[in-house]
Amino acid sequence: MKSMLKQVKQILRSGSSEKRKEKDIQEERWFLENGGIFLKELIADCNGKSIPIRSFSPEQILKATNNFDSSCFVCDDAIFEWFRGNIEDKSYLIKRFHEDRFLEQEFQVGEAYKDIVLSARMSNHSNFLKLFGCCFEFSFPVFVFENAEHGVMLEEGRILVNGEEYILPWSVRLKIGKEIADAVTYLHMAFPKIIIHRNIKATNIFLDKNWTAKLSDFLLSIMIPEGKSRIEVKYRGTNGYSDPFYFTTGFVTEYSDVYSFGACLLVFITGKPAFDPARFEGNNILIAGYVKGLYKNGKLDEVIDPMMAKDITSGQRLQVEACVVLALRCCEERDEDRPKMIQVAKELKRIERIEQ
Repeated sequence: MKSMLKQVKQILRSGSSEKRKEKDIQEERWFLENGGIFLKELIADCNGKSIPIRSFSPEQILKATNNFDSSCFVCDDAIFEWFRGNIEDKSYLIKRFHEDRFLEQEFQVGEAYKDIVLSARMSNHSNFLKLFGCCFEFSFPVFVFENAEHGVMLEEGRILVNGEEYILPWSVRLKIGKEIADAVTYLHMAFPKIIIHRNIKATNIFLDKNWTAKLSDFLLSIMIPEGKSRIEVKYRGTNGYSDPFYFTTGFVTEYSDVYSFGACLLVFITGKPAFDPARFEGNNILIAGYVKGLYKNGKLDEVIDPMMAKDITSGQRLQVEACVVLALRCCEERDEDRPKMIQVAKELKRIERIEQ
């Protein structure tokens, strides 16, 4: 943050010299505009506490990503994309927004800066993707995060290794579930205002070299005012993960994240996407309805990812069943029937101790 303030002052002092190239002037204009918005958001959020944010140059970003070349591409979301690149001999993940898609979907520019601010605030927690810095000298800010060596999870709760899908063992899936539950519990309990992530899903989870889960993307996150239990906002979410109570009423509560987490846990268990039109039978198009129907009819074997089932022990099977029961509680239709995230996190720790 200090380095960015210093850069702002230098630009302001430099005046409007005619000798400067048009490109440099444009970059400075973007920096002042984008950086100013960011500083306003950051000052409003940090309550006087210093949050170190490094300012990266556009030359560093372009060199690291080979001008955002496909050779550095990691993954693509609806409105942003990730690249991997080296800056000063250190590997980073670099996040860039699709400006056209961002505006088409009627997002507000301030929401992008909220992503930076909340990422910065959570960077000391081991289960959030750590933000190192930003570059404001593009028309839209570019973010620089820690590298997660095993990459991002796929819609089916798997990862890509050398271009091929890698099936995660149950012990890793349970570990990821437990760590993401801890992260969401932190959002809900560590601050005066409850922070609702609002977009917990497999494809927002990165894994580092030790298989530590890193939750990312605060674009949709909101805070519930102190003393309130819910807030009414325009509906946004991801099919299969979105809270049906929020969808029908427009109200977000902490239980909205509980539902999304439950759906995410079911993805880990089944190895199937949270939303799949191919499962078009009744409510089975959504992962919660699909699993509930099978489990209710005593078909646990059909719930468990067949690529994982052949390698699990009897003790792990008990863990899986306990996780199915917990996830379905998280995905209850009425939000008051769901547990709080701290209860979910405690239950997953208990499940982890079930004899292997």
